[in-house]
Amino acid sequence: MAERKSFLLRLPPELMEELNRWAKDDLRSVNAQIEYILREALRKRRRKVDDESSPGAPSE
Repeated sequence: MAERKSFLLRLPPELMEELNRWAKDDLRSVNAQIEYILREALRKRRRKVDDESSPGAPSE
């Protein structure tokens, strides 16, 4: 298994409570939930960047 990096993340209590509820709803730990959210955000960003760089992509 690949090495995992750890780091400290400070969050406001309200955000932590929301993450706890969301993680519980999805049957994940808060750590796994944060990792899931980040992976999904990166996947969507990659798709957006790929779409913008493809020929015929609409320009802003």
